[in-house]
Amino acid sequence: MVVVLVEHSQGVFKKKSLEAVQYAAHVAQQMGTGVTAVAVGKVGDEAMQALGQYGAQKVLHTTDARLDDFNSRAYTKVVTAAAQKESAKVIVGLHDTTGRAVLPRVAARMQAGMVAGAVSYPDLSNGFVIKKNVFSGKAFAFVNISSDVKVIGLMPNSFPVVTGEGSATVEKLEVALTDADFSVQVKEVNKATGEIPLSEAELVVSGGRGMKGPENWYVLEALAKELGAATACSRPVADSHWRPHNEHVGQTGGTIRPNLYIAVGISGAIQHLAGVNGSKTIVVINKDPEAPFFKAADYGVLGEAMDIIPKLTEAVKKFKASQN
Repeated sequence: MVVVLVEHSQGVFKKKSLEAVQYAAHVAQQMGTGVTAVAVGKVGDEAMQALGQYGAQKVLHTTDARLDDFNSRAYTKVVTAAAQKESAKVIVGLHDTTGRAVLPRVAARMQAGMVAGAVSYPDLSNGFVIKKNVFSGKAFAFVNISSDVKVIGLMPNSFPVVTGEGSATVEKLEVALTDADFSVQVKEVNKATGEIPLSEAELVVSGGRGMKGPENWYVLEALAKELGAATACSRPVADSHWRPHNEHVGQTGGTIRPNLYIAVGISGAIQHLAGVNGSKTIVVINKDPEAPFFKAADYGVLGEAMDIIPKLTEAVKKFKASQN
């Protein structure tokens, strides 16, 4: 059996979790077994049953009220209990904030080998070999997991999500959680605002110090609005409080893999590239012809951001109007 941890926001499963379920279903098909999803906290039966459209046959649901806020120790205990109940040979999660906190702990408890940041399905022709990013995405490694139980942390947005047919059965999972499992407690949760969550966005418009100040960010927001994109920024921008820290992408911030990443006024230091080089297409707009980011770009535009972005926004508007 393949067990997969699915994340949700206010009862709605995240796109990247649906991707993880489909990934788990493909692995299960390779192994000739099935998929059991693990859901934690407040989520409706209909939403869990709908996971069957992405490959899950069963959903184990734990509803302890203390789990409404994320707790790495408690989540670890839930996933481990689910894996043991299902006699799972493979455990799948996401290589994101939740997965990085939970999956290594699960692997330790299950005495399992683990690959973090997987970007391929396992190759079963000679063991259990998985491709992953290394050196901040500048190279790949092929790792063979030889343990009986295997844990995979999937890099989000590595595979497309396709809705199919089917309905999963829902079972309650009883886990004996103690106060010790909640020794670290969440006192407050400040959720990022915005129409499109950055981690879920397929289109991202990002700005750096080349924007010269927060007062100029309106041009990026206008472009993002026309594209239906999320906004992001480099670390110096977040450190200067021009933009909120939840928009910071890079080695010390968020890692994203959108279909389109537009970088405006960002030099492209290796720390920033580490968070965005998984993007399908990178467009760099910068007035400095020596900016390192141009070497990583699929398309480059040389010029002043305040001249180029408004024109690009108008071009997007005209294109959208021509499609109606």
